[in-house]
Amino acid sequence: MTAELRLELKALIIEACDKDCAPASITDDEILFGPEAPLQLDSLDALQVSMAIKKKYGLRLPDSKETRRILSSVGNLAEHLESWLASRA
Repeated sequence: MTAELRLELKALIIEACDKDCAPASITDDEILFGPEAPLQLDSLDALQVSMAIKKKYGLRLPDSKETRRILSSVGNLAEHLESWLASRA
């Protein structure tokens, strides 16, 4: 996984969810959603992130348990996105 993609995803999450923090302040494996998460993202934020990913990369994330797992951290999202992009190449 490239550090560049992870940083790009962090910036996308911050922009989509209208958060005021630096992308570098988000660790790759920190939990993104819920009251115990540093960013405290919620279901509306998940929808915003999903839409931003679809717009930027073309990856559609259907609403499912798998999507929750994918969006649980930047590391999981980057891994899934890289795998998906590689399958299309």
